[in-house]
Amino acid sequence: MLDLTLSFLHRPADAASAAPWLLVLMHGVGSDEEDLFGLAPYVPAQFHVISLRAPYVMGPGAYGWFEFSINRVGERIINEPQEVASRATVAETVASAAQQLGIPPGRVVVGGFSQGGIMSLSLLLTQPALLQAAMVLHSRLLTQVVPLVAAPEALKGKQLWLSHGTHDQVIPLASAHAIRELVETLPIELSYSEYPSAHELIQQELVDAMGWLQRLTA
Repeated sequence: MLDLTLSFLHRPADAASAAPWLLVLMHGVGSDEEDLFGLAPYVPAQFHVISLRAPYVMGPGAYGWFEFSINRVGERIINEPQEVASRATVAETVASAAQQLGIPPGRVVVGGFSQGGIMSLSLLLTQPALLQAAMVLHSRLLTQVVPLVAAPEALKGKQLWLSHGTHDQVIPLASAHAIRELVETLPIELSYSEYPSAHELIQQELVDAMGWLQRLTA
């Protein structure tokens, strides 16, 4: 039985998998661990799937990784202490889950939608020793994280799935372009896709992302 700091749901890897992987999922603001756990049936069988609940209560059944507000010019102002604390908690949780399941960092993937994608991207960029890859869906890069990006040699060989909707009304497509521009300066293998969607996962995006996960294990 896994013992983790955050509340979670767990779908074990197929018992026949000789070298199982771990996928840790993080939901968007205002949701909970049930949300992305709905992806578990589509995730390749050799993955353990753990869906985490964010630590900050936003309302009944609604959680977030950090609070934020939007100023008069439309900029998001985050609660920086909460983001720092969540990033540390996520790192500890991912490391602990991998250790308890006996999975090396080279077979660990983190993934998230919207604010959960922020956490996944931040972990890959700042603590790459903990994981092999990140799956970032309809998300953005925090300016606070840019100065903390790990040295190129630590990022070499890491992998990133990045996808966004061309009609995303919550996080503009330009946010995905900004992530892409940064990652293209780093030795990270990037898989980038845009879809004719809003702030949502559509079927083709899900199929493509799951195909990317499968290729990681090859």
